[in-house]
Amino acid sequence: MPGDEKEGSVRGGRIKILHVVFSLEPGGLENGVVNVARHLDPAEFEVHVCCLERRGAFADRLPNPSCVTVLEKPPGWSPRTLLRLARLLRREQFTVMHTHNLGPLIYGCGARMTAGVFPALLHGEHGMLTRPESTRFYRWLRGWLHGRCQGVHTVSHALVDHFAAEGFRRDRLVAVVNGVDAERFSPGDRRAARERLGWTPEMLVLGMVGTMQRRKRHDDVLTAFEQLASTTPDLRLLIVGEGGSETTAVRARVQASRWRERIHLAGFQPEPQAYYPAIDLLLVPSTNEGLSNATLEAMACEVPVLTHTACGNADIIKPGVDGFVVELAGAADLARCLAEVVARREQLPQMGRLARAKVVQTFSLRQMAAEYAKLYHKLAGQGKKA
Repeated sequence: MPGDEKEGSVRGGRIKILHVVFSLEPGGLENGVVNVARHLDPAEFEVHVCCLERRGAFADRLPNPSCVTVLEKPPGWSPRTLLRLARLLRREQFTVMHTHNLGPLIYGCGARMTAGVFPALLHGEHGMLTRPESTRFYRWLRGWLHGRCQGVHTVSHALVDHFAAEGFRRDRLVAVVNGVDAERFSPGDRRAARERLGWTPEMLVLGMVGTMQRRKRHDDVLTAFEQLASTTPDLRLLIVGEGGSETTAVRARVQASRWRERIHLAGFQPEPQAYYPAIDLLLVPSTNEGLSNATLEAMACEVPVLTHTACGNADIIKPGVDGFVVELAGAADLARCLAEVVARREQLPQMGRLARAKVVQTFSLRQMAAEYAKLYHKLAGQGKKA
């Protein structure tokens, strides 16, 4: 009966969604796309992904990896890529197109107009404006493109505040806060995790998890660690992740450090949950982070987090209770905060337990997927075909 249909549902079939990203290489945004796809009801949704540049390892985690289209976009603006995306829209007749960050939004809007096919457009903002995106032209362009969308979301409430403060219309923005799979990411065997690294349970282990990009500030972490290492003999640093512009520099910096025997570079790990139990405190000093997936994963594993105020992580951490949110302008600030943590390290286990309780209750992956499902149902009837 008509009255039984959900708002915006497509009569007689599933809602056909196309995510548009640069790639599905390992990263927080890409992890979020895959997690949502895995937790949507396949009876209601058919999920496809268009990778503008290349496929990426996370494609194999999708419910149906064959539903990935790779356009092989070269560097710079590519009219050919726009035309290929337009042909994909015309051929597949998607119900909703979900773009992620500015580049995919530009191609998505252009492809709709070129194809003459207009699936409802949902756009996701996953981080604060970068310096190149802060020019007058790009602010205007982004705002104009937001106006072409049927919905614009961020991944944290802090990002809504950021875009509003930068002059974008708050009434166009809705926060769909990231979530975490608290079954996959859960407390593990601390002793066993430490033994695999050749470390003992009594040591104090700091951790970083993520790609090696400049905004992640691996260099500042290494500087702060080196400052503390001489006065804290049991201090260790575990770095999980690889890829990004700083990979070579980070590896060289570790190799040159006088404390390199106390630093472990684990590289990219498809199953990072095995490493979180080895960590006492996760460091997320990023200068630009919508809401870090690593933060949620660590908290789910009972690992408290020290994060910079610039991150959306302030949405989920209560400072001094289940983690630390501090202004970390440079390595000196980070070293000072870490020295304070070292002085009261006995508080970390209780903070970790409170952190897990919070994410299990409030930031589950199922809750996040349910919020996206509501958005897709709401927007499904707002597109139009050729």
